[in-house]
Amino acid sequence: MFLAVTLTAGLTLWGIAWPPAFSGFVLLAPIIFVGVADMRQTTHAIRRNFPVIGHGRYLLEAIRPEINQYFVESNTDGTPFSRELRSLVYQRAKNVTDTVPFGTERDVYAVGYEWINHSMLARTPTDHSPRISIGGRYCERPYSASLLNISAMSFGALSHAAVRALNRGAKLGNFAHNTGEGGLSPYHAEGGGDLIWQLGTGYFGARDAEGNFDPEAFSDKARLENVKMIELKISQGAKPGHGGILPAGKLTAEIAQIRGVPLGKDVLSPPGHRAFSTPRELLLFIEELRRLSGRKPVGFKLCVGKPSELFAIAKAMLETGITPDFITVDGAEGGTGAAPLEFSNVVGTPLREGLVLVHNTLTGIGMRDQVRILAAGRVITGFDVAHRLALGADAVYSARGMMFALGCIQARRCNSNDCPTGIATQNPALIKGLSVTDKASRVANFHRNTLHAFAEILAAAGLEHPEDLRPWHVQRRLNATDVRSLADVYHFVEPGAFLENDIPEQFRSAWHAARPDSFERVEPARPTPYVRLAVVN
Repeated sequence: MFLAVTLTAGLTLWGIAWPPAFSGFVLLAPIIFVGVADMRQTTHAIRRNFPVIGHGRYLLEAIRPEINQYFVESNTDGTPFSRELRSLVYQRAKNVTDTVPFGTERDVYAVGYEWINHSMLARTPTDHSPRISIGGRYCERPYSASLLNISAMSFGALSHAAVRALNRGAKLGNFAHNTGEGGLSPYHAEGGGDLIWQLGTGYFGARDAEGNFDPEAFSDKARLENVKMIELKISQGAKPGHGGILPAGKLTAEIAQIRGVPLGKDVLSPPGHRAFSTPRELLLFIEELRRLSGRKPVGFKLCVGKPSELFAIAKAMLETGITPDFITVDGAEGGTGAAPLEFSNVVGTPLREGLVLVHNTLTGIGMRDQVRILAAGRVITGFDVAHRLALGADAVYSARGMMFALGCIQARRCNSNDCPTGIATQNPALIKGLSVTDKASRVANFHRNTLHAFAEILAAAGLEHPEDLRPWHVQRRLNATDVRSLADVYHFVEPGAFLENDIPEQFRSAWHAARPDSFERVEPARPTPYVRLAVVN
């Protein structure tokens, strides 16, 4: 503002002293005042960080439908999220009209197209914010969770302003905010929102000088009132088996202090845990975390890899009687701030197959009612929520959806510290453009409006409660003439089936090779084939 006033006064005096300069002042004055207005407003981070020239983006947005239609791409193209989906989040976050005219732009006859069948006995939606209780028989402080929550994103990967806005949004909307593996920062607790503290392989915020798990440091933070659950991260979808990456360029002294790591180099989480090395030890560690946290719900997060390792955990659960309170299933299509291309593209099981396998495993060993399942991986719409619940999830996470609600424009600069919206950066000049108050309300709006859309879909299907959703409610086109429900696309087992040796054929070998005392696959001994000898007279 001081610069604008000074420049305006200088140009005025210049125009008085040299009249020809007055025409230049007439041209520059509107630009100056537009720039000042941009810097003072708090609604658009792009305009705040890039005064005047930031309007170019919104001009392009206004004419983009015509440009796309004739020169570039349709609303349904674009990856990883199409313009159609990004616009939907922006509209719901701003509480503006989110309806579309003229009908769907999708090819409903394309292979892979999915939909949910409505009912002739459609209902009027009643509960727009359903909740579930998370906490098994060993938990003394169960948590009543929303069906939609903020997925794991660390301070460091995100700016302090983004973290604060997310947590305030969680408080406004009464849903949970996962801290990510980067530790429990003061910014996570500032807004008073419910927290799910994620503990990764680096044990950030609960580690000693050598990087080992520190029980006392963990207990001090885990018992905080706004920490509602503990999530032990085994792997994440975008880079399973690799460990988290925080580039050195985004590592500040504050972040280093919170994480307990040295400055000046990339922060690389170990690919695996030091606190346990077998399925049985994993469950014992979960029970220890439960005790140290004051018996709050404790679960683990994984992107499904080798089925035999998941089965080994299941067998350890049967052997020890110890169960996690929840399991979070992340899909290979999940997002991240930084990952090697190969890990993002070709490592790990996609969410649908991973979710079905976890659901089947718990059902097959007769423990599905004791363990909740949370699903993460490209959850944006109300249909996404319904789809994941139909496949076996109890609740879902969204990360990039919440980032869009904050104002993310999919610039894909999360790993370079120059995110133009101030979300995925530690550059103070860019962070200042993100208004915490404004974006917090948008996060809460997106959450509320998405669950409202889910409630309408549920009612249209003639269902009353989220738990009524089943895989046969969702249809998928396999080819031009073949349509199947998800119940026919995927094999779903009956309760206790694994205990009766009724295991899907493709997983039978992995089940028999799984051992509760090792993640290594141990092939069972095969009996020598019986050979009937010929009898010689």
